[in-house]
Amino acid sequence: MMQQAFVLPLEDSFVIRGDVHTTAETGEKQPLLIFCHGFKGFKDWGSFPYVADALATKGVTVIRFNFSANGVGESLTEFDELEKFGINTYAREVADLNVLMRAILERELPLAEHFDTEQIYVMGHSKGGGDAILFGANHPAIKGIITWNGIAQVNLFDEDLRQELKDTGIAYIMNGRTGQRMPIMPEVVEDVDQNVEAYDLLKKVSQLDKSLLIVQGEKDFGRLVHGAKLLKEAYPQAILHWIKEADHVMNTKHPFTGTSAELEEAIDVTSQFVLQSTRK
Repeated sequence: MMQQAFVLPLEDSFVIRGDVHTTAETGEKQPLLIFCHGFKGFKDWGSFPYVADALATKGVTVIRFNFSANGVGESLTEFDELEKFGINTYAREVADLNVLMRAILERELPLAEHFDTEQIYVMGHSKGGGDAILFGANHPAIKGIITWNGIAQVNLFDEDLRQELKDTGIAYIMNGRTGQRMPIMPEVVEDVDQNVEAYDLLKKVSQLDKSLLIVQGEKDFGRLVHGAKLLKEAYPQAILHWIKEADHVMNTKHPFTGTSAELEEAIDVTSQFVLQSTRK
């Protein structure tokens, strides 16, 4: 197993931090999977490094990375850049993915000699599943899209938060794990409201010309369980794989204390999807 970190500087103080995981041998190329974390997530959350290692062991090179405004800085595990979290939009996240893809295609990342750039897939967990669809549907280099407990609609903001924004110019959400009040600035909600059609995930998948795997835990939040069904209805060619007893994080936790049967099932079905698609 080889793992190497990288940093892609952006404008101002924004950076994309990531890691490449591969088991490819000298001269070998493998299909590449880009992994997107979700809302209040980060690349080193709980099981994510383990997932990258496990997929690499099965022959899929993985890039896991932090979106540049996810709120986690050099610490890699703490929300120590909340001012960035507060202005993070889908537009910024898709732009991050475009920067990352350019670095992949121009072979600027570590271990790039092992990337099969004809076989690039994008996967996202939770809100990251929405990013995977928004980016993957439009980018010609993406061969397939995978969502793990992914969203089916991008508006995550209720009326109370919207009213708080109108009243004070800033809203807050609680991070139940850390106890932090995490800011949401007006541009985040405006990005959603001003791009209703462009961010219509069901419409995006209905027009796909590439493969889609939907991995969904049966014990996840109801709106996501329902959303998985809507994604499948919108794109009947999609593979919808239900994982019995799986919650939103496949029955794992942060800090990571070990894998679960549900997580292993998600890893297995994901690697099979990538490797079988690659052979076609």
